[in-house]
Amino acid sequence: MAVPNDPVILMSYLNTQLRDHYASLEDLCKTMDLDPAEITAKLNTIGYVYNAQRNQFVPA
Repeated sequence: MAVPNDPVILMSYLNTQLRDHYASLEDLCKTMDLDPAEITAKLNTIGYVYNAQRNQFVPA
């Protein structure tokens, strides 16, 4: 399945996946064959960063 292209929808989708299925962004990216640098760069454009302690994207 392709991930959403819109950054806001992508953030919501990824946070749901991280909460429900994955222990880390690294695990999610490996499983879904995604580039973590590309994902974080796209979400940085809307002011979100990955917080490893919370295992979710949060406002910067």
